[in-house]
Amino acid sequence: MHPARCGITPEGWPVIGLTALAALVLALLDCGLPAVLLLLLCWFSLFFFRDPERVVPQEKGAAVSPADGRVIRIEERPDPVTGERRQCLSIFMNVFSVHVNRSPVEAARVEEIRYWPGKFLNAAYDKAAEENERCALRLSHSVDGSSWTVVQIAGLIARRIVCRAEEGDRLARGERFGMIRFGSRVDLYLPESYAPAVFVGERVFAGQSIVARRKTP
Repeated sequence: MHPARCGITPEGWPVIGLTALAALVLALLDCGLPAVLLLLLCWFSLFFFRDPERVVPQEKGAAVSPADGRVIRIEERPDPVTGERRQCLSIFMNVFSVHVNRSPVEAARVEEIRYWPGKFLNAAYDKAAEENERCALRLSHSVDGSSWTVVQIAGLIARRIVCRAEEGDRLARGERFGMIRFGSRVDLYLPESYAPAVFVGERVFAGQSIVARRKTP
């Protein structure tokens, strides 16, 4: 797997470079207003594709958020990969969120990746988990043997899901594995041995906020 560079995610550089070049050309042609608009678009691209470093918690038996945003749903629902009913945390990202996605647990092995083409409904809708374009990663935790599923879900204006991981890769807790362009959502399906550590409406940060903990035996 090719890791993302810090600062700006790799997928952002073509957009940033193109808008910056177009703004420069228009400025040289004395097209003031279009140049300013493209410069603003370039600034927004820099903001959207930002990829800040995060302080990853080292607490044993804890899982961190796979995405930035707000927890919009905590409920039991069928895992799209295994079919088992599990606790699912849904995290909604708006256009102002950092859109880089990270592994929730340490020493995770990517056992399976599945992709479903689909619609681009508002990611906050419940049916988006079944009808929207999405990509699921099934992870096995080599420390306690638990199984996790992370689902990247495209949103109303999200048009590209990026998954840099491949089957067989090993991910550290908080390690980057992909992103979703523009407003979107990530669902995290917990193993039975873990319980949610957040509440609906809480704001979380990828790789940094603890969202689940292992239950006490």
